[in-house]
Amino acid sequence: MSAGVFTFHEGRTPLLVSVPHDGRLLPDDIAARMTAAGRALPDTDWHVAALYAFARELGASVITAQYARYVVDLNRPPEDTALYANRAATGICPQRTFAGDAIYRDGEGVTERERNARIEHYWRPYHARIADTLAALRRRHGHALFWDAHSIVSHVPALFEGELPVLNLGTWEGRSCAPAIEQALAGVVRDAPFSSVVNGRFTGGHITRHYGAPARGVHAVQLELAQRSYMDEKTLRYDARRSAALIAVLKTLLHTFLEAAGALA
Repeated sequence: MSAGVFTFHEGRTPLLVSVPHDGRLLPDDIAARMTAAGRALPDTDWHVAALYAFARELGASVITAQYARYVVDLNRPPEDTALYANRAATGICPQRTFAGDAIYRDGEGVTERERNARIEHYWRPYHARIADTLAALRRRHGHALFWDAHSIVSHVPALFEGELPVLNLGTWEGRSCAPAIEQALAGVVRDAPFSSVVNGRFTGGHITRHYGAPARGVHAVQLELAQRSYMDEKTLRYDARRSAALIAVLKTLLHTFLEAAGALA
C-alpha cells in the first residue's frame, strides 16, 4: 500500500463503507501548479467521513481516502471512460471544477504519463483494499455489502438541472444489488423527512458498478447526499444540529442494508 493514501478500519459485520471523495490532501508538487480555484477543492464531498462516523460502532469496515479527488478520482474507471452518456465527464484526473474553472495554471495540466503514475500510486491501492476486503467478507459471512458514500452541492448546472434531492440512492438501475435490498432501501428513503430519488441523476459510479455483483453475493449501493442537508454550502461549515436528522436516516439505511441482506442469506 502507498502510505497515507487511505485509512482503513476493520469491522465485524459483512458491511464495508467507502468514502472516496472527502480527502483534502494535495502533494506539494501538484498544489504548486494549481490555480486558486483548484486549491480550494470545491468539489470535495465535505464532511462525509464525519457523517458516517457511527458506521464503526455499527460494526462496519470503513475505508476513507486521504487525498483530494483532484489528485485522482477514485470513482472513475482507470481507462477514464465516461460513466454517463450525454453528460459532462470530469475525468479520473480532473482538469476543471464542476463549475468549469481551470484546476491547473495554463500549460501545467496533467499529462498522460502523470495520470498513469497517479493511478498506480493512489487509485490502485484504494481499489486493491476494497477488493481484498470484499473477498474476505464474503468468505467470512457468505456475502458482502458495499456502501459508497458521497455528497455534492445542491446546484451543479453542468451536471444536473435545478436542485438535487437530498437523498440520491443508486443501484446501477438494479444491477448492483438484489431487488429485495433495493426495495427495502427505497422504502427508507421514501419515508425519510428529505426529498429523495432512486436511480435518478446518480445511479452509481465506477465503484458501485464494478464491485456490485449480486449473483456472487456482493451487493453494492451508492448514496449521494445534497450538502445543504448537513452543512452550509457557502461557508463549508459542518452543521451538527442540521445533520442530526440526516444521520438518523443514514443509520436506518445501513441497518436496513444489513437486515435485508441477512434475510437473503
